[in-house]
Amino acid sequence: MLTMRNMITPMRLFTLATLAPTCLIAGAAISGGIWVAMAVFYLTALTSILDRLVQIAAPTQEFPSGNGLSVTLALAHFALLPLVVAGLAGDGPGAWEKLGLFFAAGLFFGQVSNANAHELIHRGPRHLHRLGMWVYITLLFGHHTSAHVLVHHRHVATRADPNTSRRGESFYRYALRAWVGSFRKGYRAEATRLTQMNRPAWRNPYLVYTGGAVICVALAVAVSTKALAYYVALAGYAQMQLLMSDYVQHYGLTRAINAQGKPQPVGAEHSWNSPHWFSSALLLNATRHSDHHAHPTRHYPSLTLPKDAPMLPKPLPLMAAIALVPQLWHRMMHPALDRLRHA
Repeated sequence: MLTMRNMITPMRLFTLATLAPTCLIAGAAISGGIWVAMAVFYLTALTSILDRLVQIAAPTQEFPSGNGLSVTLALAHFALLPLVVAGLAGDGPGAWEKLGLFFAAGLFFGQVSNANAHELIHRGPRHLHRLGMWVYITLLFGHHTSAHVLVHHRHVATRADPNTSRRGESFYRYALRAWVGSFRKGYRAEATRLTQMNRPAWRNPYLVYTGGAVICVALAVAVSTKALAYYVALAGYAQMQLLMSDYVQHYGLTRAINAQGKPQPVGAEHSWNSPHWFSSALLLNATRHSDHHAHPTRHYPSLTLPKDAPMLPKPLPLMAAIALVPQLWHRMMHPALDRLRHA
């Protein structure tokens, strides 16, 4: 394995890893051809190759903020999404080019855009939070803004959290339960919060989430019915990527419940992590999930890997692909869960 030391700063790595696919996907949407192949290769094979064959020493310097890159990625998302839909709905690219474009764009929106929007909704400044919210809204998944912060972080690794996957549960069963459950519980959490703040019910952000989704769908309809079909399919594919992240990163991990019926505090042992450098950079350190749950407002460049945190057997994107085959997933993860239990 090739080891690289002090050859690239962490922020440059995040920037190069996340912005490169935006250029490739834009080229694929406009010109098709080799751009499609390069976009698919970058987000699949190249990521896996770099994770396995190249190692970068962990930086000793922490960076307190990555807001500049997050804003850039959000703006790129808003430009790229309609460009991809137009490319898919147009008459130019052939069937195989459209399939490759859909696959690559879905991976980008569901992994990179998702990781970036996730960062933004945890930011304190209102304009950054709303920017992340609108990324989710354009993916027809706006409710995640509320459900993730108010439900998932509070109830993670318990039965009360719809987005915590259970041992033995397949991704396909989990996805429906998590989507519906997070929508409902997020709405209730927002309604309760408004009541406690003595604010009217119409201030519930779910009105923005649903209204924004209606506007996005209407814009797609205004282009063509084909554009609508591709848009909804692309958003659905991206949503599955997002749900897959939670499925993989919390599979089978639970918090003990004390005699008073309260769960133990969230610890490093309640999230799966991955130390692989390139996929971590591509996903804005979403792979360092234990530290994120311990410090939700900590910016992604400063997230660390706790020594006692559970580690996935393989990089997060590869584990997501494995989870699509339940028998293989269970055969790989259940021994790892058993080792944690007896550690």
